[in-house]
Amino acid sequence: MRRRSKRAPNISESTGKIGQQLPSNQPAPLVPSYPDDVQAASPATQQPSEKRQGTQERKPRSDWSAPAAQGRLEVETQPADIPTAPATGAEGGERAQEAPKGVVVLAIGLPGSGKTTWFGRRGVSPLSSDLLRGILFDDVEEQRYQGLVFSTLRSMLRARLIARMPWNYVDATNLSVHERRQWIKMAKSFGYEVHAVFFDVPLEVCLERNRKRDRSVSEDVMRKMAEKLKPPAFEEGFAKITVVRVKNPS
Repeated sequence: MRRRSKRAPNISESTGKIGQQLPSNQPAPLVPSYPDDVQAASPATQQPSEKRQGTQERKPRSDWSAPAAQGRLEVETQPADIPTAPATGAEGGERAQEAPKGVVVLAIGLPGSGKTTWFGRRGVSPLSSDLLRGILFDDVEEQRYQGLVFSTLRSMLRARLIARMPWNYVDATNLSVHERRQWIKMAKSFGYEVHAVFFDVPLEVCLERNRKRDRSVSEDVMRKMAEKLKPPAFEEGFAKITVVRVKNPS
């Protein structure tokens, strides 16, 4: 009887059998290579522009401004008109030493703060946790597999970065620094710039909008999420922060 030779343990994620022995008559699975080179293949991406300073002290939401650091800060008011396409090339006479391969945009805000509307006005189809729940479980309200949902969402973003897609949008609440860290780390590892769109909308406005939804979140959960919400800061790694507010929130 022929003895089957042993091979090293399988460490490929692609097989789903990490640590198991591969039979000798089965070729080793292909393992993708993710190059560390962050030099841009084509520099048709947005260049870093003028740098503005925020304040270090955190203020109430209605007066919030970004902590002091290098980055770009913009403020919008809901509803906003559809903007023109992002400008390319250096702004203000500045030229980056190394152009990013593209941009990853993170939405940050409570349910009912206007994230989906903001994307819709711009004709953007973001990577969305709700959309993914519908695809995976046929139910956008399914909450039992949050780890699976977001690990799949990160895999989808990674695939876009490998494909060098220039603009990438993530539609999720992204309430805490911890939740945002993995997105930022991934984007920067591929040489991408990271932008934040912070929906600085009062809790009472979000609650009122939430009550009118067919698919609403309980008020108790909303208030707990509001306590967890931390505004983005340039120190997290954002190159640009856009703050979206409502007209006459009272």
